[in-house]
Amino acid sequence: MHLNKTIKAFGALLTAAAALAPATAVHAQKLLNVSYDPTRELYQDYNTAFAKYWKDHTGQNIHIDQSHGGSGAQSRAVSEGLEADVVTLALAYDIDAVQKSGLINPGWQGRLPYNSSPYTSTIVFVVRHGNPKHIKDWSDLARPGVGVVTPNPKTGGGARWNYLAAWGYALKQKGGNDATARGLVTKIYHNVVALDSGARGATTTFTQRGLGDVLIAWENEALLITKDLGKGQYDLVVPSVSILAEPPVAVVDKNVDRHHTRTLATTYLNYLYTPEGQAIAARHYYRPRVPSIARKYAGQFAKVNLFTVDSLFGGWQAIQAKHFSDGGVFDQIYHK
Repeated sequence: MHLNKTIKAFGALLTAAAALAPATAVHAQKLLNVSYDPTRELYQDYNTAFAKYWKDHTGQNIHIDQSHGGSGAQSRAVSEGLEADVVTLALAYDIDAVQKSGLINPGWQGRLPYNSSPYTSTIVFVVRHGNPKHIKDWSDLARPGVGVVTPNPKTGGGARWNYLAAWGYALKQKGGNDATARGLVTKIYHNVVALDSGARGATTTFTQRGLGDVLIAWENEALLITKDLGKGQYDLVVPSVSILAEPPVAVVDKNVDRHHTRTLATTYLNYLYTPEGQAIAARHYYRPRVPSIARKYAGQFAKVNLFTVDSLFGGWQAIQAKHFSDGGVFDQIYHK
């Protein structure tokens, strides 16, 4: 969907919500956002801003709950009964899995601009201050004696972006092919000292437990660590090549119809594309989509040579079948 159409639709949704509010104001509506690990702080701020916006325009109070975990695990939880009104997960495959359960109608990715991904990120490294192991690029993570911390791609969405970023780097080197990529990624995972279930758990392992020499992380999580949580203790390292990570969002159709929250849930996701929603994402180190906000915050993001999953791997269905299904490449190369 084009951004201008979304803005017009947003206005219509607010009009409908305002008309609905008097009948429902006695009982404040509730909304559950089921998300992946590193979005906790983002949605805490976003929910506060959106609740105020909704109150100002409809007169209605709302209560928004958050649930966080590894994206793959969260997808399965919703499919198995967690009553999400919206999902804001790490990658499209995890929302596709919820759709296959019958809870989301087909075509969800075309409902909002940019394939329903209101912000983007990429994959970078966090090292201990001074970079004592001299880590500069993906090949350094395969060196003997380098301890790597990354989540498990069987349960975490960020972990799958990490894995694919390394694989894609190898493919893009001179003479690169699936065999050389498999060799590099095998060596990297041989160096893994902790394989947590999700990205935030990996951050805790690296920063609080003190394990490893390098954390492979979402860019937003890496900036949070180096700028806010551990300023002066950690350094950010940007590899020469990385992946364009596009975390998508969707309304869970069957649940919102049962909860009578469709207008609220749809408006909640549309608000992510407004200047305020985009600025909140940028302040939490997600790359905004709206050009004016992206320009305003451009200085906090490194320029990276990025590739996409579609251009290099043929999309998520092919990726999942080859790399992350039971018995796939990841299971073959990781034996710890």
